[in-house]
Amino acid sequence: MTAAEHHPALPAGLRDRVLAATLRARAVGRPEPAAPEISPVQAFSRAADAFYGMLGILQAADWRKPALRGLDVQGLVGHLTGVEEDVHRALRGDPDVVQASHIGSTQAAADRQAGRLPAQTRAEWRHAVDSTLALVRADRDPGGEVAMHGMRLPLGILLVARAFELWIHDNDIRHVVGLPPSVPDPSTLSLMTQAAARLLPHAVARGGLREPASVHLVLTGPGGGTWDIPIGQSPPASAPNAIAIVTDAVGFCRLVANRATPGSLDLHITGDPDCAAIVLAAASTLALD
Repeated sequence: MTAAEHHPALPAGLRDRVLAATLRARAVGRPEPAAPEISPVQAFSRAADAFYGMLGILQAADWRKPALRGLDVQGLVGHLTGVEEDVHRALRGDPDVVQASHIGSTQAAADRQAGRLPAQTRAEWRHAVDSTLALVRADRDPGGEVAMHGMRLPLGILLVARAFELWIHDNDIRHVVGLPPSVPDPSTLSLMTQAAARLLPHAVARGGLREPASVHLVLTGPGGGTWDIPIGQSPPASAPNAIAIVTDAVGFCRLVANRATPGSLDLHITGDPDCAAIVLAAASTLALD
């Protein structure tokens, strides 16, 4: 007698029903053991140190390799210097940076790297980052709003977004020069996933989804967590359309950065698949590049 004859086939759909029931029962919260909490300033500082260290091991020829949007590696580092300079303007209340383009406003900083020694570009970027850190450590309220590049965000969220961009461009450079990819430490990644979950409703609203729904987002692995997120442009009804999305925390952050597609992620989805597809597509629009 075979094993199959000893064990009758399970009912169709049982696995999905069990997973769905588990997701409903799991409370919103953080994974255990939770990553040690750090401040947004610490997250940005850690991401900056990691990026600076990666730049320090590049060979001279690496700085000339194409990286992103027609920029070589040196130009991309210049772009990041320009972003920090715009952060300085925003922190000082410059109204001209409020609606400035993330790309257009920083292009001059990228262009001025042409002909420079890589060490000069690296030093200029580090100086710009250190200036950002000095400004935000000068008795700044992390909840106070900062406006730049068409966004108005609490300072803490902006600093996490800056850490996010540094990590993404770190990996853009690693990819073109043949270095292995990097992953943020769990404490920094935890702040990044929290920020992504917080901003997801705004991304979905920009995408035009009007029907209210509730998203149960579960991001697995270190730095992950669970969130119940109301979405849609109307207040949720008493029984809104409910979907659950489960995926890896790092993969979801790569999706938010538009460096991964939903099809490339290991996803488990319950509920309306069309609504889930809209939410996942909206997540990738949070990237600024």
